[in-house]
Amino acid sequence: MTGKTPRKILPAGIAKVLKRLHYPLDVILLCVRWYVAYSLSLRNLEEMMSERGFEVDHSSVHRWVIKLVPLFEKAFRKHKRPVGKSWRMDETYVKVRGQWKYLYRAVDRAGNTVDFLLRAHRDEAAARCYFEKAIDRNGAPETVTMDKSGANLAAFQGHQR
Repeated sequence: MTGKTPRKILPAGIAKVLKRLHYPLDVILLCVRWYVAYSLSLRNLEEMMSERGFEVDHSSVHRWVIKLVPLFEKAFRKHKRPVGKSWRMDETYVKVRGQWKYLYRAVDRAGNTVDFLLRAHRDEAAARCYFEKAIDRNGAPETVTMDKSGANLAAFQGHQR
């Protein structure tokens, strides 16, 4: 062990938010992790923490998720491996909480995920949003291989202008 407390190891933005929360750090992080990783409801987490001797209200867990998940995403993106300049892009549909959504995604030649985006509709606007997000975070690719979807091609060409 380094002797540092977990709050001092965390990125500054996350540590600042955690400083104002009045629960043990391991309880907060466990609740957020379980909520994000598994299909548990906030009330399931409230009950699970109660069984472990921690009285945590489901609304507190919800506030932790809202505050911390965007900060974790920002911190994790800084450590994401760089992706190659040749992307293979596709979209498919997946069921999320009982509703069908379109999953836009791309991988590079090595199989590293470039980025992904869930949208309710499969159209040029959704594809443009995906490309803007992926290019902003990873830089412009040299080549993109995609299916014959006219919306994807139009969105990518529109973004290049």
